[in-house]
Amino acid sequence: MGQGQRRELAEKIAGEIALSDDPGGTLRKWRTDFEVAQTELADELGVSPSVVSDYESGRRESPGIGVVKRTVEALLSIDARRGGSHIRQHARVLSAGFDADIVHDLREYPTAVHVDDFYEAIGATEIVGGAQDSVAGHTVIDSIQAISRLSSEEFYRLYGQSTNRALVFTNVTSGEGAMVALRVLNPTPNAVVLQGLDDESVWEHAADLARIDGYSLAACPTDLDEMLARVRDLP
Repeated sequence: MGQGQRRELAEKIAGEIALSDDPGGTLRKWRTDFEVAQTELADELGVSPSVVSDYESGRRESPGIGVVKRTVEALLSIDARRGGSHIRQHARVLSAGFDADIVHDLREYPTAVHVDDFYEAIGATEIVGGAQDSVAGHTVIDSIQAISRLSSEEFYRLYGQSTNRALVFTNVTSGEGAMVALRVLNPTPNAVVLQGLDDESVWEHAADLARIDGYSLAACPTDLDEMLARVRDLP
């Protein structure tokens, strides 16, 4: 990741914290998203863990922009020393022009992954087989945010570099909204996953729509955080 991208990401995170109605809560969200413990962040900042805890809980006056900037740089530095996986993840989403509350993760793979292997990795069960048997990337999106906020043109950008990918919809109750939204897209992705559902909870007409458009459809009851950790471990 280039310094320009890292700076852009830092400015985005810092701006979100500084402009939040609950800056402490937003700071906590980013710290936990980067999987950094309060003690580790405190060590990086050279303060006691109670200072970090007080900011996050609101017991201490909202942090000024200087504190926010140092905190964000500390999170990025910690992640960079660990290999930078979270930095790369957020940079991909940012470079695609999406907010993190719409796109949880977006990746291209160096080599194609068989659909069966992808499903096995995330704990998904295939409901309908598709015309293609591999994916070369994935996009994990919040279905409600995407359907309500994105135009059809913006929806296409969820494909990243290719439709040869899996679209994973989160925040679904039956998958009806996501499946109907896909009907207006042509071409469709190679695979669609409805996260948070088992196969018996999927909308009764979902399989029929998947067959019409020729993509593989799967249900994935795996918890969102666990599923995100698994897809990020794919090659």
